[in-house]
Amino acid sequence: MFGLSDFLPLVISAFIILPLTILLRETGYLIASALVGVKNPRLTIGSGPRAFKIGIVDVRRYYQLYSWFSYDSLKRDGKIAYIFLYASPILMTLSLALTINTALANDVFDSFITFWERFVFYALFYLLFDVVPMKIQGGMPNNGMIIYEMLRYGKRTDYNESPFIPATSDVDKEQEEMLEKIKQDQKK
Repeated sequence: MFGLSDFLPLVISAFIILPLTILLRETGYLIASALVGVKNPRLTIGSGPRAFKIGIVDVRRYYQLYSWFSYDSLKRDGKIAYIFLYASPILMTLSLALTINTALANDVFDSFITFWERFVFYALFYLLFDVVPMKIQGGMPNNGMIIYEMLRYGKRTDYNESPFIPATSDVDKEQEEMLEKIKQDQKK
């Protein structure tokens, strides 16, 4: 039964642990992007108009569990590079979950055990939906489906026109158009 005493842990899980899990998952893309030579990488957190941008991190005004990685091109453009890039958030999440779970099993953490247990839970939750090949919102393939298609067919096989990972230049253009529309709406 859910009681009032469960409200604070729920808030911590929803607004700290889950976004942290997502952010760490997305950093897998950043690490892989450096290894495969991504040009113009960007990690976007949130949605809506830009709140601020620091280097390659773009924070949007509306806080929610929405983030993505974008880039313009790859220096090492090939099947293995794409598979590695799309597997990187899976590998990051898996390595973090296993490391923290091993630490928990060996009593390395003396405090905040519930926090770390929930972190492992959410990491494995995201991992499950990232690994199992499936189509997600708008018919887009998840990372597992992209990896499967690249291994089996050597290319993208769905008919969705959207790129797997959007180009940073396109994301910037959409941001400018959104800000212009907001300005026009405010004038009315």
